[in-house]
Amino acid sequence: MDIELIAYTKGINGETPEKIIELAARTSYKSFSRMGEGTEKKLIAHLVRLGHLSVLEHAHAVFRVRGISRACTHQLVRHRLASFTQESQRYVNEEAFEYVIPDAISDNPHALELFKKTMETLADTYKKLLDYGIKKEDARFVLPNATTSEIVVSANFREWLHIIELRVSREAQWEIRELSTLFWRELYKIAPVVFSLNSFSGARDYSFKKEIFEKYVNI
Repeated sequence: MDIELIAYTKGINGETPEKIIELAARTSYKSFSRMGEGTEKKLIAHLVRLGHLSVLEHAHAVFRVRGISRACTHQLVRHRLASFTQESQRYVNEEAFEYVIPDAISDNPHALELFKKTMETLADTYKKLLDYGIKKEDARFVLPNATTSEIVVSANFREWLHIIELRVSREAQWEIRELSTLFWRELYKIAPVVFSLNSFSGARDYSFKKEIFEKYVNI
């Protein structure tokens, strides 16, 4: 699994994403005179605490993700307020497809052997279908959920908070939880107030998020 932050909101004069959010927020009350160095931190923390999150929609971040399974991307694309562009199995030749192996399988020698043999069989079947003249868009029907994929994901900061809220959880499937933790780590670097632990203070699994934040995000 690999993620790359490829773009995020900046002002034309180099303003940070959080400074852009402050500018948008102060438009409501025409309080621009209160803007200064670092003033966005206190204001954003206050807005998040009150639940006034619409202003966070003025900042965006775009990620390129590689090496996650189709099972994971199927979960990710359910976040309908985000935008996605994914590697197409209609057009990309998957004869040598790579795949994700869950730890529960890799830790069990018998299960791992069966899993790998199944992947080899499916790869061989896919290739033979192409050799028979079957189009890639139809041969792909034999490809498993484990097949790795590449996807570009774009969302505003409010939606990224929502994704982290739902997916960085004990109840989330392990792969998308790991992916969302990586999103959180990179977002925290560019917007440390918006994506601070305080933004999840009301979460019912706050203690779990605190553990993840301290171990993997704030590093």
